[in-house]
Amino acid sequence: MYEILLAVDEEDEHAEAQVDAVVDLPGKDEIHAHVFHDFQDNPTGASIGQLASARHAKDTLEAAGIEVTLHETSGDPSEAILDTARDLDVDAICVASRKRTPTGKALFGSVTQAVILGSDRPVLVCGAEQ
Repeated sequence: MYEILLAVDEEDEHAEAQVDAVVDLPGKDEIHAHVFHDFQDNPTGASIGQLASARHAKDTLEAAGIEVTLHETSGDPSEAILDTARDLDVDAICVASRKRTPTGKALFGSVTQAVILGSDRPVLVCGAEQ
């Protein structure tokens, strides 16, 4: 079983790009996707099941025949992603990148960059279609 952590944010387009990338991986019948979200500020006590992007990711992955588990934490997103990847012993991490200006295209977002630089496993970076 190939374990992959999809670290989703609140953007549906980002989650869709991540799901598309995972569904296109070879051997999708052997993939277990861990859909994960880190709540930085959660005064209402929302759970990952209430997050539209996470629900969309879960439903689409399951429709493609991929086993899915939902996970959530609260804190610093990049640290939470890396900690969760280690705790779950996933084989890879899938994150989304944000659109940047021409000058900023050479740089990833701070969370994505921190995950890439801090990870001891492969990181798949997905960009949403414009």
